[in-house]
Amino acid sequence: MIFNLATWNINSIRLRVDLVCKLLKDEQIDILCLQECKSPVDKIPFEAFSKFGFKHMVARGQKGYNGVAIISKSPLKEKSAIDFAGLGHARHISAELENGIIIHNFYVPAGGDEPDRSKNEKFDQKLNYLKEMKEYFHEITPKTSILVGDLNIAPLPEDVWDHRKMAKVVSHTRVEIDHLDALKRAGDWVDITRNDLPNEKLFSWWSYRAKDWSAADRGRRLDHIWATADIASHVSGSRILREVRGWDRPSDHVPVFATIDL
Repeated sequence: MIFNLATWNINSIRLRVDLVCKLLKDEQIDILCLQECKSPVDKIPFEAFSKFGFKHMVARGQKGYNGVAIISKSPLKEKSAIDFAGLGHARHISAELENGIIIHNFYVPAGGDEPDRSKNEKFDQKLNYLKEMKEYFHEITPKTSILVGDLNIAPLPEDVWDHRKMAKVVSHTRVEIDHLDALKRAGDWVDITRNDLPNEKLFSWWSYRAKDWSAADRGRRLDHIWATADIASHVSGSRILREVRGWDRPSDHVPVFATIDL
């Protein structure tokens, strides 16, 4: 079985339904994981996606904020939707495919602007969220699993436009990277994108603040696809669809892809 998986922080699924449909039309995708849907589940425009063969969905949503969804051409069933750190946010959904693969879709808190948990409640919440994710995966010892989503951390020097200038900026600080590394070890996760594309600069997010995002190219790789070791060796074709950032009224994130052959 070969299937193509993509993850994308869409930054409002109803506002950008046409962009999702364009992606589904233009690309060979079997499963699409979306974050920051900003919609109650019953308002997600599922009918629009079903026209492209996506007949199945699991999701968690809330009005105007957060929200995660997995849409699929193949049947899947919901496994869990965990409120890590007790924030009351729709930030996690997991589903099981018919072949037993479990997909976890996450939207980790961004963490605000000040990288000091004693001064910034949002940063404290982010670190608590990552800590509880680590504890969860350490406890369940995941197998035959994939973890995707906007993790809101660019861990490597090659994941940001300037490592030195970004070292004290939320999303690339040492404490966040340490938490992310601990989470990865807890689930024995493999960073699929970096496994396939180990050395080059890779970004999946560019700020709206730049007048010319492409020319400035001050990006960060915030969006990730990980897999457990039993799946990682069967993954290929990793890529990031940079051109989507230039579409009309885009999200500030772009889709990240992986092909899995089991």
